[in-house]
Amino acid sequence: MQHKAELTRVVDALAHRMTPRTVLIPSALADGFDYLCPEDVAPGALVEVNLRGKPVVGMVEAGCAGSVAIEKLKPITRVLEVPAYPKKFRDWLEFVARFTCAPRGSVLALTGIKQAMTPPKKPLLLEHFTPDLPDLSAHQQRAHAALYEADLATPIVLNGVTGSGKTEVYFHAIAELLARDETAQILVMLPEIGLTHQWLARFEAAFGTKPACWHSHVTPAKRKRMWHAVARGELRVVVGARSALFLPFAHLQMIVVDEEHDTTYKQDDGVLYHARDMAVARAKFEGARIVLASATPSLETRYNIAQNRYQEVVLDTRHGGAKLPEVSLIDMRTQTLDSGEFISPVLREAMYQTLAEGDQVLLFLNRRGYAPLMLCRGCGHRFMCPSCSAWLVKHQAAGKLQCHHCGYHAPLPKECPSCGAGEEKLVACGPGVERVEEEVRALFPELAGAQAIRVFSSDEGIDDAAIRAAISGEIRILIGTQMLAKGHHFPQLTLVGVIDADMGLAGGDLRGSEHTYQLLHQLAGRAGRAGKSGRVLLQSYAPDNAVMEALAHGSHAEFSSAELAVRKLGGWPPYGQLAAIILDGPEEESVRRAGFALIHTAPHDARIRVLGPAPAPLSKLKGQYRYRLLVKASRDIGLQRTLSTWLENAHFPRVRLKLDVNPYYFL
Repeated sequence: MQHKAELTRVVDALAHRMTPRTVLIPSALADGFDYLCPEDVAPGALVEVNLRGKPVVGMVEAGCAGSVAIEKLKPITRVLEVPAYPKKFRDWLEFVARFTCAPRGSVLALTGIKQAMTPPKKPLLLEHFTPDLPDLSAHQQRAHAALYEADLATPIVLNGVTGSGKTEVYFHAIAELLARDETAQILVMLPEIGLTHQWLARFEAAFGTKPACWHSHVTPAKRKRMWHAVARGELRVVVGARSALFLPFAHLQMIVVDEEHDTTYKQDDGVLYHARDMAVARAKFEGARIVLASATPSLETRYNIAQNRYQEVVLDTRHGGAKLPEVSLIDMRTQTLDSGEFISPVLREAMYQTLAEGDQVLLFLNRRGYAPLMLCRGCGHRFMCPSCSAWLVKHQAAGKLQCHHCGYHAPLPKECPSCGAGEEKLVACGPGVERVEEEVRALFPELAGAQAIRVFSSDEGIDDAAIRAAISGEIRILIGTQMLAKGHHFPQLTLVGVIDADMGLAGGDLRGSEHTYQLLHQLAGRAGRAGKSGRVLLQSYAPDNAVMEALAHGSHAEFSSAELAVRKLGGWPPYGQLAAIILDGPEEESVRRAGFALIHTAPHDARIRVLGPAPAPLSKLKGQYRYRLLVKASRDIGLQRTLSTWLENAHFPRVRLKLDVNPYYFL
């Protein structure tokens, strides 16, 4: 009976002109499965197949593996009524998989392919653009002209100081493209959803409508409608976070990566990719123009400019005659503060003066909660997360201790679990934004009762109402984390105070100096953007550090040159290649042994150096013990191919291996 059924299936396949084709499934697999497909189904078509008794969506590939006899193959269930993925899009997906050493199926899953299984219940209300953009200044016009005169194949770096009008320049480019090509689709990438509030308002004012916005907070129903409209070429402009890069645009003609230097463009779980770099690659595959906008271009971008791979367009003055803020350092070694105080007398006096003049103050500390550590003064016990090698952060307002890595939380303790000492012995060490808020309310009691002081962090979020209150000046003192450092325009803000400017310089992070400079430079740019003079005060215990001196002198070019020289001397990126191998598992000894087993099979090549294995700085995360190896290689070696060959058979019981090419996070 089985032989007869197989023969019948072959006869049916021939009669209906079916042919074996591989269907790639959006799962953590490098290869797909062979099915019988109608001969007229094009590569890239999205189909439904039966896999282990369940319907799943997949993408048809050009050939077939041929490892299963035709008489044993099942036919696809149906061809889905959506456009096939174009070849240039599929070729780019293959590139992403090769570059990141990720399974092809995992990369396919990033495209939102599962949205194709069922059509949306109602169509998306499409945009109708009526551009009404303000005229560009002469300086902006020169930048705009240079942008369009550049070779289409060359990425453009729009390097403009904060407040110079970079957004207006690329808005004009978007308007021209929309008018010139009625099929053109444009993607604008922003590093995080918190930046979209004011950006969307500016876009709506310029174009008469908001663009489609793609990010994790969009409802599943709207995401489905957007996905189908993008695939059909109906949505002209999409703004989104890094995941928007994987949408199946039908006619993608332009990509803008705003704040291209931002670290949040690096995906840190699943497929580990950098959205800026993959955007440059997608533009090349699509034949689209790409603009990388930043006030502090990344060192990788500066290197590519020096190598003539990218073209730089500079905006070095603020729009409308506004001046850049004056940046000053406060040497905290010379300041006298009482216990529990974190705002220096110099910064305190500047706050009094600014508020008296009717202007706003922003205090920055990139640390959530009330205090990063709580300990017992009696026995020295430190409150640690039970699942991570991390301190529990005190959140005074919420009445809890919380781990910011795994989410574990517990009520604030009444006594020490180690020695039994009472609350009077339990002390909070170091400041978080909540503790700074407490100090500010004590300094300015006349503002404490009103909604004039507000904390902005991921715990509280940034909603439209809070942004409007900050823009109007209703909020007089803004206290926040990096959520306030970029993309926001507060007309009355003239003083920025940084509580702990040295915070990002500790820990031996390769990119620590660069990221600290970029973050603080962006933060400084919030001051004095509406014609008023701005001031920035950086509290530092290391004012002679190169980062602090560069910020005080306003010399980004000098800082970049010096930092690149250090990288070149050590053969670090962008002059060399880097990859991290992270091992984790529930048993520390098994993880450690797996790390040393990898060392014994490491490639023997003078151009490669393997460092480790060693416990990761965050050696335990969510109950899993973690070890790291760092692979350092010269630029003349095919690192991805070498890594894939080395790790192809690296399988260890109860130990997971994760590979991160070009790592940005070293915890």
